[in-house]
Amino acid sequence: MYLTKKTKEDLFKKHGKDAKDTGSAEGQIALFTHRINHLTEHLKSNKKDYNTERALVKLVGKRRALLDYLTKKDILRYRAIVKELGLRK
Repeated sequence: MYLTKKTKEDLFKKHGKDAKDTGSAEGQIALFTHRINHLTEHLKSNKKDYNTERALVKLVGKRRALLDYLTKKDILRYRAIVKELGLRK
């Protein structure tokens, strides 16, 4: 399994306030990024897996919406998470 409980806690601990802070925008963006990277690798070897491709597009949209929310609320938090995860607009 690619996303264990320990991996998830580490993501939220690193990008959120603590391991139990699953609601923060930064933590959710980090989780979505981890899942997007995993699905991207899967699609490289399984080019005709259209259900996974659709799920990937939906995840990218959710992450984009959270990034837009952070842009409106607190531009400094947005810049920090984009730099930390290596994302760019």
